[in-house]
Amino acid sequence: MRSRCVSLLEFRFVLILHKLCLYFQPMPNIYQSKLIKKCANNAARSLCVETPHGEFTTPAFMPVGTRAMLNYLTPADLKQSGCDIILGGNTYHMLCTPGMEVIEKLGGMHKLMGWPKAMLTDSGGFQVLSLSKNGTICIVDEDGAHFKHPITGKIIHLNSRTSIQAQKIIGADIIMAFDECTPETGGREAALAALDRTHRWLLLSKEEHEKNPCSAYGHKQALFGIIQGGSFRDLREQSTEFILQQDLDGIGIGGEVIGFDMPMTCEIIDWVRPMLPENKVRYTMGVGLQPQDLIDVVARGVDVFDCVAPTRNARHGTLYCGQFIERDGWLAFEGEKRILIKKSIYAKDDSPVMPGCGCYTCQNFSRGYMHYLFKEGLIAYFHLSAIHNIHVMQETCLRMQHIIMSSPE
Repeated sequence: MRSRCVSLLEFRFVLILHKLCLYFQPMPNIYQSKLIKKCANNAARSLCVETPHGEFTTPAFMPVGTRAMLNYLTPADLKQSGCDIILGGNTYHMLCTPGMEVIEKLGGMHKLMGWPKAMLTDSGGFQVLSLSKNGTICIVDEDGAHFKHPITGKIIHLNSRTSIQAQKIIGADIIMAFDECTPETGGREAALAALDRTHRWLLLSKEEHEKNPCSAYGHKQALFGIIQGGSFRDLREQSTEFILQQDLDGIGIGGEVIGFDMPMTCEIIDWVRPMLPENKVRYTMGVGLQPQDLIDVVARGVDVFDCVAPTRNARHGTLYCGQFIERDGWLAFEGEKRILIKKSIYAKDDSPVMPGCGCYTCQNFSRGYMHYLFKEGLIAYFHLSAIHNIHVMQETCLRMQHIIMSSPE
């Protein structure tokens, strides 16, 4: 595949054969990432990442199952889209319900969700930011966060140690150090405070993880640290240096700005990329509002990303619709980019949501039918729309992989 330029169709066939071969091989209880190929035209690259639940190739978009499920999607739907890794089970929400005792009794998140492939889970750090805006729900101090259970009112203590302990029970292949997501409203003072806490909490997270680097079920887990620092270059560089000193398995780039402000996100990546090791996964947290966002961060050297937007947008009637264009050795998602299916102009439209799309929805149903389902609020709409949007994100990654792997040495 690296010796000559293969077509996209050939590339798909090779991937299918590779996955079939892997299916019949026992999965080793390891985590490792290996650089496969760099793109000749930008900083994009492709890695092979092995986990106890199978390998995945980057660039890779991770659909988000915050509450131990992907909204309106089954594991079979995800496999059909080409997905090999998900973000499954947010630590905060899993602590609230069903609780760690239930998850452990049922064999961990993979069994609970019926998802046999690779999984990443987050530490709950984003909830420290979002819920602490309401002081009656969450209070943050130097030790961590104190949440009030939304139903029982019981106080839940989430800190470096309890977060890692919970992630051991969740059993994800990649777990995140507990951090404080940097807000964009507090200026440099707030960014400094979040940076200091994130670094101190990382050391405690690492210490807790190293007591047993496996899940409660004996599977090897990788620990990623998270670069914070807001929109301040010196703080981002300082945080990157600190994270790298801990010799972790991978590197997350976090903060409220990441994914929310894409020009700033790309600038931050450019600041820190020269410092990052080549053989470790780079993860921009919360990137994926639209396909072009994935294309932009991969061109800057990012490997994985997650976002709730594709399924959330689908539920509210926003469906991806554009054209993949290869130009100057890279990819772009152009044209209409998205449609609002509730508009009356689609009521009698017999074309697919996105012409040329290979997803189940586009291969079998029209815009007119999707418009009807949406207007009637029928559950079939939510299922079919989510299939489409997730497929487009996975297709974006597949096409980027193809360009990278076909790039001249």
